[in-house]
Amino acid sequence: MSERRTVALVTLGCARNEVDSEELAGRLAADGWDLVDDAADAEVAVVNTCGFVDAAKKDSVDALLEAGELKTAAADGGGRTRAVVAVGCMAERYGKELADALPEADAVLGFDDYADISARLRTILSGGVHAPHIPRDRRKLLPISPADRQGAEVALPGHGAIADLPAGVAPASGPRAPLRRRLGTGPVASVKLASGCDRRCSFCAIPSFRGSFISRRPSDVLGEARWLAGEGVKEIMLVSENNTSYGKDLGDIRLLETLLPELAAVDGLERIRVSYLQPAEMRPGLIDVLTGTEKVAPYFDLSFQHSAPSVLRSMRRFGDTDRFLDLLATIRAKAPLAGVRSNFIVGFPGETEADVAELERFLTEARLDAIGVFGYSDEEGTEAASYDGKHDPEVIAERLERVSRLAEELIGQRAEERVGERARVLIESLPGDGDDEEEAEVIAVGRGAHQAPETDGHVLITGPLAGDGQEPPRVGEFADVEIVAARGVDLMAVLRPAAGGSPAGAGR
Repeated sequence: MSERRTVALVTLGCARNEVDSEELAGRLAADGWDLVDDAADAEVAVVNTCGFVDAAKKDSVDALLEAGELKTAAADGGGRTRAVVAVGCMAERYGKELADALPEADAVLGFDDYADISARLRTILSGGVHAPHIPRDRRKLLPISPADRQGAEVALPGHGAIADLPAGVAPASGPRAPLRRRLGTGPVASVKLASGCDRRCSFCAIPSFRGSFISRRPSDVLGEARWLAGEGVKEIMLVSENNTSYGKDLGDIRLLETLLPELAAVDGLERIRVSYLQPAEMRPGLIDVLTGTEKVAPYFDLSFQHSAPSVLRSMRRFGDTDRFLDLLATIRAKAPLAGVRSNFIVGFPGETEADVAELERFLTEARLDAIGVFGYSDEEGTEAASYDGKHDPEVIAERLERVSRLAEELIGQRAEERVGERARVLIESLPGDGDDEEEAEVIAVGRGAHQAPETDGHVLITGPLAGDGQEPPRVGEFADVEIVAARGVDLMAVLRPAAGGSPAGAGR
């Protein structure tokens, strides 16, 4: 057997990157690598970068530089790190350019290198060199027709199966497990539903380096969900660049409506959450399944981006304030407690003060649970980068501050509206588990059905316990609570026995 080596994976960016890192971890573990949590304890630090916006790119560069410092310290006898490797979206998007700009990285690997990640890292540790790739438009690697894409020979991070392992490499987790190794122990995990995107939003470069849209087969998604349930996961979040397109390349654009009840039936899973939904692709049947299926969270992560018609057309998107409000009304008529979040861009080229006022009207009437606001910046290779009507940075900053301030006020009001609701909360941490909650009365921290991991705030459960033999909540369990107060986007709650079974929305 080859000499065992140690590797640490440092993941930046979105939940899709987290899935990709766990696939890389699965490949490396299968070939005899020991996975460690801290890059300082690893011979190789693999940084899974994000290449979406400038702030994310900066974070990725900073992480690579930090890993480079560990390598320098090790060379002076102060650690173990011998090599730093960049993977992920930024590495795929820039390739040789990133390698030339960051000599701290011993290699910059693209998606095509993932299948041979173990061999690549061993070559680098032995002093070899792997030439960084020249970036290309990955949309051109798949047929234009979605129906012709399945079975195409193209690297799809997060879609790996045991059969994809190199010859002679044995699965690390048993032949029926997915090609994945969990890097954490929490009760929540993401599952990749698809990769790539066929939309051509004028501000977004993601399709150029993630490629065109291609779905995973339902059997693969279900198999991974069952494996995760066996690993102790209670909630899975389905991720991709656009979940509403799932199945279109498999001959069934309504395949998600079929898959969700099957996922909800997996033993051990208690909550299924769907992220990344396109408003223009929402259909009545999907809304029905998301709001009416036990264990499926009535949660709508809708990519509105703006609400002024002229801005949306420039973005190559569809809709307007009133259509979006009608969509939300349809959702809430079926699930009054549904959670809704979205992101918005301000300062887009050509955006007028009237457009900003229209966006503010939408935000004020939409009653969103979580709102992300970003100032526009040019992304190389996008259509919008060539648009006229660019705003001065000062104008963008002013609009960003103004809309962000309104958003913060509105999500605080929405949180206040939830006071008095009953909810079923997945416990994710306890005081002393590493959360920074300072209030002594908080006995557990979790999330309700309307709150996604990392982005939408928490439910802080306060004591004392109600008595009658009630035990403190434990991580990975669900607790029935009543919301008693709001603190910004977070909610304060007390434990309440479920009356007549689970409260409304329990498990969902």
